[in-house]
Amino acid sequence: MNSGLRSLDESIAFRVPLDPPGNGIALEATAFRAGGQWVKALPAALIVGILAWAYVRFGATPAGEALLYGIKPVIIAIVAQALWKLGRTALKGWLLAAVGVAVFAAYLLGVDELLLLAVGALFVLAARRLRPGAGLWLFAPPLFWLQAASEVSVGRLFLIFLKVGAVLYGSGYVLLAFLRGDLVVDLGWLTEQQLLDAVAIGQFTPGPVFTTATFVGYVLAGVPGAIAATVGIFLPSFVFVALLNNVVPAIRRSPWAGALLDGVNASALGLMAGVTVQLGAAALVDLPTALLAVVAALLLFRYRVNSAWLVLGGGAVGLLVQFLLG
Repeated sequence: MNSGLRSLDESIAFRVPLDPPGNGIALEATAFRAGGQWVKALPAALIVGILAWAYVRFGATPAGEALLYGIKPVIIAIVAQALWKLGRTALKGWLLAAVGVAVFAAYLLGVDELLLLAVGALFVLAARRLRPGAGLWLFAPPLFWLQAASEVSVGRLFLIFLKVGAVLYGSGYVLLAFLRGDLVVDLGWLTEQQLLDAVAIGQFTPGPVFTTATFVGYVLAGVPGAIAATVGIFLPSFVFVALLNNVVPAIRRSPWAGALLDGVNASALGLMAGVTVQLGAAALVDLPTALLAVVAALLLFRYRVNSAWLVLGGGAVGLLVQFLLG
């Protein structure tokens, strides 16, 4: 491999070391480095925008509700599979596993996501690079970052997704923890069900999980909101790749940076597990949805069925349940 391709791989690896295949962030970074062709993210965003329009227009109809009823349990199974696969790779040893479990518990107690990522990273750094026990103080109870509920504004929507795009690390599904914290819990702009719907719609497109931002932006503020959210969440990735081009190799060789990245990875998995539990409680509302999630998980883990087919199958099952139960 020549030096240019190796540098490109390091840049992508540094920005998204846990992104599973198909998430698309590596594709966006590659496009930027290969020629500034960031417009490759646009087709998926446009498709999601059209689906968001259809959701706003028809989502409350009986057929729309039945489709989403069957799709949501499948989404929970898909996220659980991604969590399992990433955990086997990222949780290397008891220390990282303990950090992941601690972050999982703290997230369920309502601790801020950004704070948990920072504390997890610093704890691993302190435990590995400083004297034994030096990181224990980092588990002191952190302060909550609270925001009062307010009316939706395009400018604030852009800033929220800009923040998420700038700090999100790991699998694209960690996005759900940030969106739930900011838009569901803190601001009250979305409901748990709407967040699940956003992920479900995103599974219909070939693009990255980040295009969920397009859907959320449209639902909250129409076309201006969709544009603001999409630009906000993708912009940091392109900027970071450009700025870190020459320093990534040195950073990755540093044992201090390695410890920090391992800590962030473990913390991101803890967040991902926490939001999976919370959204699962909203999606698995009765026996049919619970059975659908179990079957989808079996097909994913045992037979590795493509998730797109499972989403379509889940929608069909939702329609069938509505037909049979009236």
